[in-house]
Amino acid sequence: MNRFMAGTLWILLYLVVVLAPLFLMMVSPTPPGRSFWVEFSVALGFVGLTQIGVQFLLIARYRRITAPYGIDIILQYHRQIALMALVLLLAHPAILMIYNPALLELLNPFGGTWASRFGLASTVALVLLVVLSLFRQQLGLNYERWRLTHTLLGIAALVFAHAHVSLAGEYLNTFWKQVLWKVFGAAMLSSLVYLRLIKPALQQRKRYRVVEVKEERVDNFTLALEPVGHQGLRFAPGQFAWLKLGKTPYTIAEHPFSFSSSAESAGRLEFGIKALGDFTRNLKNVPVGTDAYLDGPHGAFSIDLIPAAGYVLIAGGIGITPMLSFLKTMADREDVRPVLLIYGDKRWESMAYREELDALTERLNLKIVYVLEQPPEDWRGETGFITTELLARNLPQEKIKREFFVCGPPVMMDAVQQALIELGVPLEHIHTERFSLV
Repeated sequence: MNRFMAGTLWILLYLVVVLAPLFLMMVSPTPPGRSFWVEFSVALGFVGLTQIGVQFLLIARYRRITAPYGIDIILQYHRQIALMALVLLLAHPAILMIYNPALLELLNPFGGTWASRFGLASTVALVLLVVLSLFRQQLGLNYERWRLTHTLLGIAALVFAHAHVSLAGEYLNTFWKQVLWKVFGAAMLSSLVYLRLIKPALQQRKRYRVVEVKEERVDNFTLALEPVGHQGLRFAPGQFAWLKLGKTPYTIAEHPFSFSSSAESAGRLEFGIKALGDFTRNLKNVPVGTDAYLDGPHGAFSIDLIPAAGYVLIAGGIGITPMLSFLKTMADREDVRPVLLIYGDKRWESMAYREELDALTERLNLKIVYVLEQPPEDWRGETGFITTELLARNLPQEKIKREFFVCGPPVMMDAVQQALIELGVPLEHIHTERFSLV
C-alpha cells in the first residue's frame, strides 16, 4: 500500500472514531424532550472529548500511523486540534448556561453534582495543559517538567471527563453504551502505557553506547552511538529518533535528533546536535561509554521516500544535519543524481560540517552554495539571507524534475518556501522538517 492510500485510510478511520460518539448519542434510548441547543452543546462536548482522547493515540508514535505524514506533521496537528478541542469543550457548558442561566451555579466547585464537579475539573486541567504548552518558555518551564505536567494534566482531563459523562448518564443509560464508552477511554490510556512503559522495556533490550562526542564548530557537535548486543537500527536518510541517555530508558528526559550518518551504516549512528538548551548543552560533556536508548526511526523527510531525478537541499544552521545524512548515503550508494545544496549560517567560523561537505563534492554530483549573514572581508560568495533573488541566481536551469528539501529555523523555512513558490516551484515538491514540537 502506498503512502497516499495509507494516509487516506488513516484519515477515514480517524473521522470514524471522532464522530462515533455522535452516532452513539442518536441510538435509542435517548433523553426525551430536550431542546436543540441542549443537544447541540452535548454534541460539541462529545466531539471535543473524543478529540482529546484520540491525542493519546497520535502522541504514542505508532509508526504505522505516522509513516504516511511524518511525525513532525502529526505533532503539529496534535497542537492545533487540541486548541480546537478546547474550544468545543468550553462551548459545551457555555451554550448550556446561556440557554439556562440557572446552570451558572455549577461553576461553583463546592456546589452542583459530582458530574458537574468532574466536568469542571476536566476543563480546568485542559485549560492548564494548553496554557503551559503555549507559554512554556515565558513561564520558565523546562522541557522535562513540561512533558511531565503535560502528561499528568492530559490523563486528568480525560479521566475526569469520562467520569463526568458517566455520572451525567443522559446518553449512557444502557449497559452496552457504558461498556463501549469505557472501552474507548481504556484504549486511549493504553497508548500512554505503551509509550511510557512498554516502549522503554523494548528499548532496554536494544541498548546503545556512546562511542564518541566530536566537537564541530561553535556549539555544534556530533554524538556517535554503537549498538550493544544487536545489529543496530535501519533508517532512511533524513529521519530522526528520540534519544535518552543514562542507566535506564524509564526517564522523562528524551529529545528528538536527526541522524547525520549514512543510512548504509547501521552499526554506527551519528547525530548532529547544536547546544541550544540545558539538555543539548550538557550532551557534549557526556562520557564515552554512557548507555543510550533510541525510539525511532521516525519522519517522512527523506530522499528515499520522495524519489526524483535530482534534488535541491536548502539548510539553515543545524538544519544541515538531515541533509548531511542525505549526501553521505548517496555517496555510499554511488548515486550520481545531481544535487544542489544551499547552506546558510551567520558566520564562516560557525558553519558546521563544511569540511565534510566539501569532501563529498569529490564523490557526488554536488554543487554547494554557502550563504553568510556576517561574511568576512575577503568573502566572494553569497551574503545575507536566502531570498527569492538569491534562489533565482542559483537554482539549476535544467528541466529535470527536482524535489526541494528545506530544513532550518522556522522563520527561514517559511521565507524559503514562499520564495520557491514565487519562483514557480509547486508546493507539493517542497518538503520541510520542523522540530518545534512544543
